[in-house]
Amino acid sequence: MTSSLGHVPAGPRWAFDDAVTGCFDDMLARSIPQYAAMRALVADLAVRHFRDGTAVVDLGCSRGEALAPLVATLGTRASAFVGVEVSPPMLAAARARFFGEEWSNVRILDLDLRRSYPNEHRASVTLAVLTLQFTPIEHRQRIVRDVYRQTVDGGAFLLVEKVLGASADIDASLVGAYYDIKRANGYSDDEIERKRLALEGVLVPVTARWNEELLRGAGFREVDCVWRHLNFAAWLAIK
Repeated sequence: MTSSLGHVPAGPRWAFDDAVTGCFDDMLARSIPQYAAMRALVADLAVRHFRDGTAVVDLGCSRGEALAPLVATLGTRASAFVGVEVSPPMLAAARARFFGEEWSNVRILDLDLRRSYPNEHRASVTLAVLTLQFTPIEHRQRIVRDVYRQTVDGGAFLLVEKVLGASADIDASLVGAYYDIKRANGYSDDEIERKRLALEGVLVPVTARWNEELLRGAGFREVDCVWRHLNFAAWLAIK
């Protein structure tokens, strides 16, 4: 795993370019509180809600880190594993990871969720791990409704997002503690600030309540927050 220490954005706005792709897994591990626990929980809940003969869909699959353990565990029980990615370097990395005959039921699609959705009519598990926060707010309800429409009854949607605090004061406290974690994981104040500035207007979080209303508004009958640490949270939504 390539270290992300010393990485600074190449331009004024954040981009998932070659440099980010090369160190992305390490960047997430250093930037997301309880990252390993979150990944393990998402994988466990996905397996628990998977149904034989259905698809597993990962929206914004990046390098395939969320798909890989599910492919290893579920294998040919799934009709297909479908990763969706829009960044060309991430797309290439995911396709290289799952290249070969042993990955014959894994498909990595070049698809922009702002414009379309993967045509998998029988998905029992859909993941969106730190993805919706990078899509414009006006597209999010339609995307979540597409997830609901393509999910079989009893199927699950696992959503992980960075969130805003319920008030300005609470949010400031959460962000302060979050930056302390990033410093403890090796990032300098300059790296933290330059990344923050580059992500402004690119990563647009909303409150936890807003995300829950998004899920319920799309039609999911059961919605619960299954993990939260500071300003990151995960929800399990059941159709």
